[in-house]
Amino acid sequence: MDDEHLGLAAEVHRKCFSHAWSAGELHKLNDQKTVFGFIMRQTNRLVRPPASGFVLSRVAFDEAEILTICVDPQFQRNGIGWRLMTATLTEAKAQGAAHMLLEVDAENQPAIGLYRKLGFSEVGRRKAYYTYDDGTRSTALVMRRDLG
Repeated sequence: MDDEHLGLAAEVHRKCFSHAWSAGELHKLNDQKTVFGFIMRQTNRLVRPPASGFVLSRVAFDEAEILTICVDPQFQRNGIGWRLMTATLTEAKAQGAAHMLLEVDAENQPAIGLYRKLGFSEVGRRKAYYTYDDGTRSTALVMRRDLG
């Protein structure tokens, strides 16, 4: 994912998260040498194709982590998340990571299902980690997968 894609990525993030990251925040992350990302765009459009999803990850020493991943709700359940994650796992391993970590809202069963199918397992919990618009809080599951 290049800087030119960050506006599109921010649009998708707004559709997926109530506390979305701006293009500027995504730019600050994407500028870090240890961060990489992938974006998927719909190419069957005549005008500027929208982004259907993206992922940002970081590799530090032998550990990789998913910083954020989201798929536009209108494109969910079409394998986009799977493709983004498999590309990320491949790249993280190529950069020397031995395992990958991520955090996911315990209420997000579709994402948890995807991560489990990809070989992730729960290794911890962070209570009251996510805050919803109404002020309620939710637990984050910490999940891990070995890349060996």
